Amino acid sequence: MSRWSDRTLRRLAWASWWVTAATAVLGVVVTSIGNAEAATSWGGGGPLAEYAFVIVVLVFPLVGLGVLVRQPRNRIGWLLQAVGLSWSLPSLVDTYAHYGLVIAPGSVPGATVAAAVNEGTWTWGIITMGVFLILLFPDGHLLSPRWRIVAWLAVFAAVVTPVSIMLAPGTLEEAPVTGITNPLSAGALEPVVIALNTVALPLVPICIAAAAVSLALRFRRSSGVQRQQIKWLAAAGSVVAALFGVTLLTTLVAEVATGGTPGLLPLPVRLLQEASILSFLLLPLAIGVAILRHGLFDIDLVINRALVYGSLTATLAVVYLGSVLLLQLVLRPLTSESDLAVAVSTLAVAALFRPARGRIQRLVDRRFYRRRYDAAQTLDAFTGRLRHEVDVDAVGADLLAAVHETVQPRHASIWLSNARQAS
Repeated sequence: MSRWSDRTLRRLAWASWWVTAATAVLGVVVTSIGNAEAATSWGGGGPLAEYAFVIVVLVFPLVGLGVLVRQPRNRIGWLLQAVGLSWSLPSLVDTYAHYGLVIAPGSVPGATVAAAVNEGTWTWGIITMGVFLILLFPDGHLLSPRWRIVAWLAVFAAVVTPVSIMLAPGTLEEAPVTGITNPLSAGALEPVVIALNTVALPLVPICIAAAAVSLALRFRRSSGVQRQQIKWLAAAGSVVAALFGVTLLTTLVAEVATGGTPGLLPLPVRLLQEASILSFLLLPLAIGVAILRHGLFDIDLVINRALVYGSLTATLAVVYLGSVLLLQLVLRPLTSESDLAVAVSTLAVAALFRPARGRIQRLVDRRFYRRRYDAAQTLDAFTGRLRHEVDVDAVGADLLAAVHETVQPRHASIWLSNARQAS
């Protein structure tokens, strides 16, 4: 791309975005025809899950477009565009298969072949988003030449895994219609296909883990703007991973409780599933903020508030639920209604909010922001001494000590108006 002008690159970025958007919208419209399933389970599809996924897919290239309009040669911007294309282009094949198998069966040739080709294309989006985007963030270069092996292994997995899945014997799991036998089955080469899949498929999570290690090492070696950029992506990734883990655990518990019937999952669990999908929006948004540097150095405040209010919410939720259950047991002999227990628990949580927030804030500052916490303690101690100190020389000495402990300058001096100096 170095030979192309910035204007040409911007046009290419716009074209890539419109191809992604048009393909994604076409896929949603076509696959919704003849598919009246309600939202069922996390992996079971349904309109809500599909719409949430399409929104996530479109935001990646949209953020990439925003980056490329300003910085046409930014590699991360082009990777964001590639994430959108790697998810949307396979959906074009799936749309073709859906039309030929569901909407108008037999009307187009090769619908089952298209379904077989689409079986393993999910690896392209996963590897682009989970490996290359993390491996090259934030400057578009590898941490060092030795990390090329991870990039080449990811390329190998992105090529071999879809091919081995496409040629695997058996029925097509991702086809619009169940029970279709794979028309591209390798037949006599089945052992080779299975061996290739056994080698290539595990490389996907291995490369993702290696990319995360690369980002952690890059953070340790970075400073200044790059360190703040990595903090943005790490903060977003932590929220996504935490919500994904909570959703996974909640879904497993709910499925066990309902006997494994997806349609019987409680509404809060289904909403949590959709929220976990939409949480992936935080990744491109964080990358966009990090690259464009709008409010970049506020990330520490964002992390601080997330830790404080996340812990506060969890604490108050536990206190509320525990007090409701406990009061219901205590008040059950007196009244069969639970309104009193709920009211008392609500008042208790409201009363605990301010003191709990203060204690959690101090705990977070002491544990994760020790230098800032020590500086605040030093300033509080100096302010307390200042109220009772009348000797100017003593005040000057205390002020210099506070400055040295908090700001840690190489040299500090005080010049007084009467020409006396403390240093």
